Amino acid sequence: MSRFDELRIFSGTNNPALTQGICSYLGLRQGEVEIRTFPNDNIFVKIHESVREQDVFVVQSLGLPLSHTIMELLILLDTLRRSSAGRITAVLPYFAYGRTDKKDQPRVPITARLLADLIVTAGAQRVLTLDLHAGQIQGFFSVPVDEMSAVHLLISEVRSWGLEQPIIVSPGLGFAKRARNFAEALEYPLALVEKRRVNHQDGSVGHLMVLGDVAGRDCVIVDDEVATAHTITRVAELLMSQGARSVQACCIHPILCAGAIERIRASAITRFVTTDTLDIPEDQRWDGLTVKSVAPLLGEVIQRIHTGISVGAMFPEGQPQVGRW
Repeated sequence: MSRFDELRIFSGTNNPALTQGICSYLGLRQGEVEIRTFPNDNIFVKIHESVREQDVFVVQSLGLPLSHTIMELLILLDTLRRSSAGRITAVLPYFAYGRTDKKDQPRVPITARLLADLIVTAGAQRVLTLDLHAGQIQGFFSVPVDEMSAVHLLISEVRSWGLEQPIIVSPGLGFAKRARNFAEALEYPLALVEKRRVNHQDGSVGHLMVLGDVAGRDCVIVDDEVATAHTITRVAELLMSQGARSVQACCIHPILCAGAIERIRASAITRFVTTDTLDIPEDQRWDGLTVKSVAPLLGEVIQRIHTGISVGAMFPEGQPQVGRW
């Protein structure tokens, strides 16, 4: 039996279509697992095949409903550990709580660190993830972490649009460095938006100001994740008021909660490109939406981790490999 024959991939319930895409890329069948939720919200997991001494990858994106999804992941990891899996890798296309990566005010938690500890304690011996919101989260894990980036998928899509007078727009100063790298990869100019958030609970923003000339240009707003879409829709409105010819937007992680989809569809944003790190149901998609799959990227990295081949060799020199863009 070859080492590759010992690879097993299991899926949580959050984004099974992505797991199936990964398995299709690798030419593997998906591992058989039963996941049920009892009326009292207790989660039951049973693995229906032997994983003893196998190289196991568990795919679970930490999306909504978040607490249930996290608990399901932890139980899956614990089940595999108690089933004597040889090595367990948690594949987390989207890692939640990325914004709580530090104490930025008194008496608050560092939840990203807590979540990392829970994942390792449950049984993960390695983590594979995409585009963390904050780079230091890699160091919160006591096991090896491979953080890859799907930014090249967005760059290719934006380049294919053939915009006549393009400009990349960062929706906040905190994202300016990554937006600059995005703009440099496309050889487009960059504009920045200064924002002051007035309500951290619902994501609403207050004062906005554009730093740069967007008049007559095709603007592309770039962010790593979009949750409520309050920011990007307000930014789109501001850009149009400053004379922009059109507004497009892109992000890696489409959280799209609390009316975000309706907000985007009603805004000045004509095109929105994202990935399938989080699932957008077919009945919630719209004509201006493009979803690029990260399944080939994750599948290739999983294969290389399993066979011990360099992951860095996948990327030409200068192309973004990790989430720092």
